[in-house]
Amino acid sequence: MKSGFVNIFGKPNAGKSTLLNALMGEKLAIVSPKVQTTRHRIKGILTQENYQIIFSDTPGIIDPKYKLHEKMMQAVKGSLEDADVALLIVDIKDDLQEADEIFSNLSLKVPALVVLNKTDVAGKETIEKANAFFTDKKYCKKVAEISALKNKGVEELLKIIIAMLPEGEPFYMGDNLSDLPMKFFVSEMIREKIFYLYSEEIPYSTTVLVQEFKEKNTLTKISADIIVQRETQKGIVLGHEGKMIKQLGTMARKDIEEFIGRKVFLELFVKVRPKWRDNELQLREYGY
Repeated sequence: MKSGFVNIFGKPNAGKSTLLNALMGEKLAIVSPKVQTTRHRIKGILTQENYQIIFSDTPGIIDPKYKLHEKMMQAVKGSLEDADVALLIVDIKDDLQEADEIFSNLSLKVPALVVLNKTDVAGKETIEKANAFFTDKKYCKKVAEISALKNKGVEELLKIIIAMLPEGEPFYMGDNLSDLPMKFFVSEMIREKIFYLYSEEIPYSTTVLVQEFKEKNTLTKISADIIVQRETQKGIVLGHEGKMIKQLGTMARKDIEEFIGRKVFLELFVKVRPKWRDNELQLREYGY
């Protein structure tokens, strides 16, 4: 039996969340085309007869500008400390030198696998060059080439990961896919739709707090607050005559129903909390 923590690190938008979902075969982490979508460490538990892997998706590595960013980087640090294997994911179109600097500064103490992502949109020469570049690095035990979005090379990557895992008993019993509560995934699904529907600063100034999650006979009743920083942002989130928040609710409800397998009644409220991203008490209240 093999078991261990396999934690995913990289720059924002390298494809960490898409890779976690592909490895798990389930959508646990929200994704969007915008950077810094992931704010929490999200664990996925993959259990089979002869192995258990606890994958962790982590926030993209950035220089913090707010206390929220500091909390995000603390999640990265915590993931570094308990990793058995590190997956260092790189968007193959990105600056390789910059990625190398980030990985070198992580002070890794465990075997690291460099994962070249988005190879479906790169030429053979680009892939070979990137492979050669990382193969020479001290922190790199092996290089894998994948397209997380197209699920290409993911099965081969999983085999490499299993070979690198230490022997040991499972950390989690049962068939749970994560150690996070349902409320967390609901808030993330709502937040994902905010990233898709709104532009500029709105997704980054917003968080979601689920206030009520009640399972009734025929449906699940969910009530959630969308937290923004300014009154003008509240107006944008609501939209003219509430059109935008209605669209947001419809999109989020469909995803939540699919995820929990039940009909959902979803109520959304918008609340203004000035400078919440720099307020320690509010950050704790919102789960950071």
